[in-house]
Amino acid sequence: MGRKLLLSTLAIVLLTLGLSMVSVHYVFKKEFTHYLTKTTEAALAPIPERLSSAYQNNSWDTIALENIAESLPLGTQVTLQDLKGNIIVTLKNSMDAMHERMGAANVENATMSGMMNMPYSVQDWQTKSINITDKQQKTIATAKVRYPTNARVLNPEDTSFMSSIFSSLVVASALALLFGILLTFLMNKHLLAPLRRLTQAAFHIGQGHLEERVPLTAKDEVGQLAEAFNTMADNLKRQEELRKQFTADVAHELRTPLTSIRSYIEAFQDGVLPANFENLSIINEEINRLVDLSSDLKDLNIAEIGALKIKPLPVNLDHIIDKVINILHPLIKEKELDLQWIPLSQPFNISGDERLLTRLFFNLIQNAYKYTEYGGTIRIILKHEPNNIAIFIKDSGIGIPENDLPFIFERFYRTDKSRARESGGSGIGLALVRQIVLVHHGQISVESTVGVGTTFKLTFPLAA
Repeated sequence: MGRKLLLSTLAIVLLTLGLSMVSVHYVFKKEFTHYLTKTTEAALAPIPERLSSAYQNNSWDTIALENIAESLPLGTQVTLQDLKGNIIVTLKNSMDAMHERMGAANVENATMSGMMNMPYSVQDWQTKSINITDKQQKTIATAKVRYPTNARVLNPEDTSFMSSIFSSLVVASALALLFGILLTFLMNKHLLAPLRRLTQAAFHIGQGHLEERVPLTAKDEVGQLAEAFNTMADNLKRQEELRKQFTADVAHELRTPLTSIRSYIEAFQDGVLPANFENLSIINEEINRLVDLSSDLKDLNIAEIGALKIKPLPVNLDHIIDKVINILHPLIKEKELDLQWIPLSQPFNISGDERLLTRLFFNLIQNAYKYTEYGGTIRIILKHEPNNIAIFIKDSGIGIPENDLPFIFERFYRTDKSRARESGGSGIGLALVRQIVLVHHGQISVESTVGVGTTFKLTFPLAA
């Protein structure tokens, strides 16, 4: 990746520099040519007056004409003709004459007085005819001025100027390229080094070393990626710990009733215990524990893979909660709990699955019973809210530690790390509750204080 980044950066830098130089060369050439043409025309403006001044006493001053020739811009030619069309003199800059003597083949190698080369190639010419008058404004001759309108370089100063400009461009391009290479190396060090650490850490995580973490050295996108990776690793480690704990819990939950059932059957076979109604009822309770455990596991697995589907029908929550309370009433009475059940003043229905909702409220009310001490209080309140029904299940139980609250709806999580199902549960009841709430498009939240109690709040949309 580092090599690809370096090559891509260099390609971008080179392409940008190349396009910049081409565009600068094009614009500079166009504007500079325009500048040269304007300069030439400005230099030719006083020629008519100077030629008039060179005509003295009905004759032409040779020295004055030579001075005019020396002042002509390079490439410019002035042909002076009398009124009959005869050529009086042709004026050229002495350097133009030198170029003609040297020949076109040697022009690009010519050097004058240590100056730089002076190549030029004229592409377009402009010709003007000027009438030359004497002091009495009488026409005495005609001057045909021929000068280039599209030339590359017309004098050594221009050559030096253009060479300086393009030399500066080359130097700037070289510096930009060097800076691009240095910047790429710095980016490689800053960007790829953390990515390599992330790759190595991900490999170690894949090998099962869930304690692997990457240091957070920046707050940019790479730092956010490292933070997300560490969070993922924490979650994986916690899930792995929960999985191991759950495996031990399931093994314990299965072993206890199976051992009890086997003991009773062996006692029946040996004639130690009679196979009467009371003993068979105990075996039936143990079998029901196994059925409930397998049912919880099945429903949770179906819900988490998104395969838990419902056929929504109008459901009366008052009726479901009444049914659950009646099922748990003997246990609540045995614990001498004060159950306060406040239904709605008038019935409202929600759309849902009665079996799943019964399981949901059974789990929550059973939890309230389980974690509330003898003589405690359980309150179940239904309230009608705009477009919703809200259910509050409050208990005066032992409460949930604040550090555990964010995780109680995760599968296999138990606040009580004891293996006893009666105290700690299997760790899937509340996870299943959350999945049932979600599939009914509802919401669930919890508030709890250790030693004071816990309140679960559920909201479901009213049936249309």
